[in-house]
Amino acid sequence: MRILARAIRQLGSNVRHKGENHGIYLVGRRHLLERGLNYTCPAIQNARTDRFSRPSFMISRALSVDSMQTLDGEGNGDEGGPLVEYGRRIAAGELLDGDLCQLGTLRELQRLYDQLVEKANECQLDRYAASEKTGRSRWLWSRFLAPQSSYSPVKGLYLYGGVGTGKTMLMDLFYYQLPCTWRKKRIHFHDFMLNVHSRLQRHRGVSDPLEVVAGEISDEAILLCLDEFMVTDVADALILNRLFGQLFSNGVVLVATSNRAPDNLYEGGLQRDLFLPFIATVKERCIVHEIGSSVDYRKMTSGEQGFYLIGLDLSGVLKSTFQKLVGDHKAFAQEVEVVMGRKLQVPLGANGCAYFRFEDLCDRPLGAADYFGLFKKFHTLALDGIPIFGLHNRTAAYRFVTLIDVMYENKGRLLCTAEGSPFELFERIVTVSDAKQIAPRTSSRSRKNDDLDLCVDNELGFAKDRTISRLTEINSKEYQEQHAAVLAVKPLEQAAAAGKAM
Repeated sequence: MRILARAIRQLGSNVRHKGENHGIYLVGRRHLLERGLNYTCPAIQNARTDRFSRPSFMISRALSVDSMQTLDGEGNGDEGGPLVEYGRRIAAGELLDGDLCQLGTLRELQRLYDQLVEKANECQLDRYAASEKTGRSRWLWSRFLAPQSSYSPVKGLYLYGGVGTGKTMLMDLFYYQLPCTWRKKRIHFHDFMLNVHSRLQRHRGVSDPLEVVAGEISDEAILLCLDEFMVTDVADALILNRLFGQLFSNGVVLVATSNRAPDNLYEGGLQRDLFLPFIATVKERCIVHEIGSSVDYRKMTSGEQGFYLIGLDLSGVLKSTFQKLVGDHKAFAQEVEVVMGRKLQVPLGANGCAYFRFEDLCDRPLGAADYFGLFKKFHTLALDGIPIFGLHNRTAAYRFVTLIDVMYENKGRLLCTAEGSPFELFERIVTVSDAKQIAPRTSSRSRKNDDLDLCVDNELGFAKDRTISRLTEINSKEYQEQHAAVLAVKPLEQAAAAGKAM
């Protein structure tokens, strides 16, 4: 292990000698890991920008010191952990250099890792045995036993920060260092809430279905890692406090990533006063940590222009590109099943590619469940006619944000025609704070000069930065190469599955 520390120190020396500054970009290894594949993508050297430069020798030195402390016994060095793995990847060339803000987050993740390893038995992380009782019978049984709450002795972690600062990558680095035998789950927040609502439907007959659902979730996972924690739906907001109150009482440890600090969740939402106790609960059961990096690593990839077509008159080019991807297959209208028996109508689909007009996917009453169903069957979406968003189409903007979130989570590919660049699409969407900085109307200004389509919406104004960032990354050369690599291994998976079946 000490050899690793020396290698990291040597890396810092080399970087100091060359005087180079690199960003950090980790190809989506998580998607392949989730499929059980032993696959490591090569590191990608990012474009260097003076605005994002960092003194590399300081970063490498800080990483070396932290790794040495972990390896020399100031933590559970023998057990490894995210900080050690981060150093190993840099030394192996899988990551290029580091980020001081990310190192601060890694220290918090290492702390949590060490505490979980130390108290694994007390937390019952590795003692899962499937109960013979169903969720409902367990709930009825608990009514007789009246068990006391059993909060975990370990506090969780709530990570928040700007878009593209590496929150998801760091959480995954932590998650995949934990023993695979532990009761743990890593899931996108949208997907998690869809699952909760589906379970509630299934247990409608009992007097307190939420307690049953919390019992089922905590049986499956004591460590719950939720990515992109963002509350916009009033139905979610009203159940989160009771749901997580039950989960924490059952010993669940939460690790969450978000673009928002806990105090800013569901800001301006309906009946927010009923949501405030949930914020207090999260702050009590989790250590809240901000990632302060100003670097958006998604935007530091090399851009491609081939699949993002600016101009609503380019529908013919989009359809031609779509047909090339479909190949010899014939595209036809079909249905996709989503949760609770609902079906999504796909205008054209073939060979893993689906074609929609924007209004068919974002102007209709669709949501995350429909989009998850879409990307379970299709890996590529051709979307024709993305408009510039404003007050007149705010609801469609919300749906588009959700669509891009789901696409990004599922590593989908996007072909589109749009009225403007990703930034221009959301230029009229502003937060209350942004709106206050816009010069107010005076006697010298006519109403004709006002932007009547300006949409002042805190939630959407905050979410747009994430969507712009993700659209930029989805359109990058690196992302396209990663998507192609995932598609290349799918036939191997299918062949392996077929072999097992025989």
